[in-house]
Amino acid sequence: MRHRIAVVGGGPGGLTLARVLHRHGYPVAVLERDPAPDSRPPGGTLDLHEGMGQLALDKAGLLAEFQALSRPEGQAMRILDAAGTVLRDWQPGPDERANPEIDRGQLRDLLLDPLDVQWGREVVQVAPGTGDGVLVHFADGRQETFDLVVGADGAWSRVRPAVSSVTPHYTGVTSVETSLDDIDTRHPDLAQVIGDGSVAVYGANRSLVAQRNSGGHVKVYAKFRAPLDWHAGLDLADAEAVRSGLLALFDGWAAPVLDLVGHGTAFVHRPFYVLPESHTWAHVRGVTLLGDAAHLMPPLGAGANLAMLDGAELAESIAADPEDLDAAVCAFEERMCERAGRWAKITMAGLERLVSPDPAEALALFDHVQPS
Repeated sequence: MRHRIAVVGGGPGGLTLARVLHRHGYPVAVLERDPAPDSRPPGGTLDLHEGMGQLALDKAGLLAEFQALSRPEGQAMRILDAAGTVLRDWQPGPDERANPEIDRGQLRDLLLDPLDVQWGREVVQVAPGTGDGVLVHFADGRQETFDLVVGADGAWSRVRPAVSSVTPHYTGVTSVETSLDDIDTRHPDLAQVIGDGSVAVYGANRSLVAQRNSGGHVKVYAKFRAPLDWHAGLDLADAEAVRSGLLALFDGWAAPVLDLVGHGTAFVHRPFYVLPESHTWAHVRGVTLLGDAAHLMPPLGAGANLAMLDGAELAESIAADPEDLDAAVCAFEERMCERAGRWAKITMAGLERLVSPDPAEALALFDHVQPS
């Protein structure tokens, strides 16, 4: 039996679902609003965990290819205080592959290869319960019907309203992202500060994190507690104004730390939103969710891993019971929601400690997660 299956969203979770279904011989349409794979920057690096993202890639038959592309050295983590003193400097062992890094663009291309991705297909509404299946409405006015529509379309999912009225809420923590290119040549002193992986600097209710990507590219994240409208009166498109505002926010920190922001050329505002920790929904025939669409949580390394594992497990559930698609989806939702609830609690507790009035909380969390 060949069901008409649509995956809305071409991120790691949606592509993993499509790739594992493809491996089992099931055609699936990936509906992605971006007009092309390279129409916008793919984002920063990801650390894929052995029992989550790496397991999902194994189910897709892609683990060896991932291992060839990934950067185990990127697992290195250094922590400084605001004066620039090194507090922790953890280096992975030669065979450590628990959480190797890979650029999002490389991961996307690895998953994309044989898939039917329909670029520029922006979904605006999903209507279950029609006589012929689930009706998908597109931004260009077209409509199409499927037996199963999977919302893998992120925090502001257009599929979620078909099963849940819940919307994301602001955590009180925001992030401003910038980047540095060709760091080893252009900023060798900063390259030394960052090392092979990431460096984090924690202060009261704020932090700076810099993380290597491949090719000498570094992403820098300034995180702080603030009202959602903290930037009122500040033109976020004015890079110089944003840079000045951030440098004032971190005033008094060591010069090499501030240079992580000072050398940034463009800035992106990313407030942290989450769904309720216990987000579930009454099953709706023909529609389900995975990844951030189902369980948006703070970006502390679990989100993409969970999305990929969601996708792989949903694909395997469908392949194991192809004649009863609805039962396969129900079984998946039960497992996914239970696991997501646990991780939502972990990541929210982690965010409270990493952006805390007491910087020692962040250091204690690191020592708990990565003891020396």
